[in-house]
Amino acid sequence: MPPILTLTVNPTVDICFEVDRLADVGKSRARVRFVAAGGGGINVARGVSRLGGRAIALHTAGREVGRRLNRLLDEEGVDHLSLEIAHETREAVVLFESQTRRSFHIVPPGPRLDDREGRRVLEALERAVAGHEYVVVSGSLPGGLPDTFYGAVARRVKEAGSRLVLDTSGRALRESLLEGVFLRRCNNHEAAGFAGKAVRTFDDARAVNEYLLAAGATEVAVTTLGELGALCSTRHGHTELRAPSLPGEPLSDAGAGDAMVAAVTLRLATGGDPVEACAFGVATAAAAVLTPDTEPFDREVAESLYPAVRVVRPAGS
Repeated sequence: MPPILTLTVNPTVDICFEVDRLADVGKSRARVRFVAAGGGGINVARGVSRLGGRAIALHTAGREVGRRLNRLLDEEGVDHLSLEIAHETREAVVLFESQTRRSFHIVPPGPRLDDREGRRVLEALERAVAGHEYVVVSGSLPGGLPDTFYGAVARRVKEAGSRLVLDTSGRALRESLLEGVFLRRCNNHEAAGFAGKAVRTFDDARAVNEYLLAAGATEVAVTTLGELGALCSTRHGHTELRAPSLPGEPLSDAGAGDAMVAAVTLRLATGGDPVEACAFGVATAAAAVLTPDTEPFDREVAESLYPAVRVVRPAGS
C-alpha cells in the first residue's frame, strides 16, 4: 500500500501536565505526562502508523519550537517532511486533573504565514503528492493564509489524481466547499454552521450531509455525533453508524476526530468501502476517548470495538 500523505499547516508541540486538582489560587504542582508533536495531520499520520499503515506527514516548522517539533517526530519514528517558516510554531497545553479525571486543552492560534510561505506549502505539496492515493488535510489554518487556502490544496490534490480527505472547521471549511473533495468529516459543532441549528441527531446530520452532497462539495460526507456515532452519506444513501458501548470511563475526546480520520483513510486505502471504513473510524474514535488527554488510542481496543458498531440504513436510504 502506498503511504498516506498528510498535511498540517498549523502544527503544535503538545505539553501535557497532570495535577491532582487545579488550584483556584496559588500554585498547582504538576507532573509532565508527555511532550509530543501534534496538530491534525500529524495526529492522523501517527494514527495510521498505529493501525499498521504507512503515512508521511508534511508540515510547517518555525524557529525553536519548530526544531523541537522535528526532533520529537524523529524520536517517535514518524516519517515527515518539514517546511521551515519564519515565525514560531505554537505550543499547546493539556491539563489533566487526576482527582476529577477532567482534561483541559489550551490551544493558541499559532504563527502567521505570509503569501510567499503559503505558496511554498503548495509547492511542497505538489512535489510530495505523487504516488499517494490518499491525502489527508486536517487542522486549522494559521493566520496570514486566506480562507480559500484549502480550496487551492484541493485543486492540486485533484490535479495529481489523488483523493483528498478534508477535516477542518470555521471559515476555512466554508470556503473549501467550492472545491469537491473525496471525503469530508464534520463534527456536530461544525455541522451546526450549515444546519443553522444544533446538530444532535442522525436526522439532523442527514440534512447536513445532503447539503454537502448536493453542493458537490464531497463524494462522501461524514458527520460525527459524539457518543451517538456518525452518519456516512454518499449518492447511494445514508448509513447510521451507532457507537459501541464503552468498556470503561470516557476520559477525553481530544484527538478522537483525528483517530477516526486515520482509521477511515487507512481502511479506504486498503480497499474498504466508505461505510466499512467509517464504521472502523467510529470504533477507533471510541477507543480514543478511553485515553486521557491527547494520548494515542489502543489499537487492540479499537479492533475489539469494531464488531460492536451498529450499521443502520434508514428507510429510503
